[in-house]
Amino acid sequence: MEQFCIQCDHVTLSYENQAVVSDLSFTVEEGDYLCIIGENGTGKSTLMKGLLGLKKPSSGSIVLGEGILRSQIGYVPQQTPVQRDFPASVWEVVLSGTQNSRGWRPGYGKREKELAGEKLELLGISELRSKSFRDLSGGQRQRVLLARSLCAAKKLILLDEPTAGLDPLVTEEFYHLLLDLNRSQHITVVMVSHAIQEALGHADHILYLSQDSYFYGTPLEYAASRAGQRFLKRCKGKGGRP
Repeated sequence: MEQFCIQCDHVTLSYENQAVVSDLSFTVEEGDYLCIIGENGTGKSTLMKGLLGLKKPSSGSIVLGEGILRSQIGYVPQQTPVQRDFPASVWEVVLSGTQNSRGWRPGYGKREKELAGEKLELLGISELRSKSFRDLSGGQRQRVLLARSLCAAKKLILLDEPTAGLDPLVTEEFYHLLLDLNRSQHITVVMVSHAIQEALGHADHILYLSQDSYFYGTPLEYAASRAGQRFLKRCKGKGGRP
């Protein structure tokens, strides 16, 4: 029997008493690959904050599965100009992902350094170890941030529009990379995405948010639904983006 990683039960998330996500219910099973899509302003990033425990629901509940702590969730945030210009080496950025596992011990020990090295190798970026993070390409930076998140993750990683600003080829490669991690490392993936075609082609499930409703199901179910057909029609001609 499959166990769940995240269970949202009639969740409403609000800003200044204004609901931005209303009465939302869905379950993410262990090993799932979920893409959250929808137009701007429909609460995708707000939902991500709720899943991370950074925003408390105004009603309903968000429950993590057995053995999952929020401190053990890997997270890849949206990139900002400040993050892109961060003055640190690749090694320092990836190693910082082990902070939660260190507890109160000062510095980084052998275990943390071995873990960081494993994640660099897993993502094929060991040769970037000594390079400055600010000097990397967009795709390289995202691999580094993903390696950092994997140092924290036990079972689950959350990503907020990780391919924003990347060219289509790099975006496709990143989706393949996540799929490989999902299948080979048994990591559950929950990702907010604007790359609709890639989401439909790789995800196990789609959560579509709109201003007044939502849809949760497989990519085929979503593509066949009325909500899916309307949204995909609007995306057509925009490079697969809303």
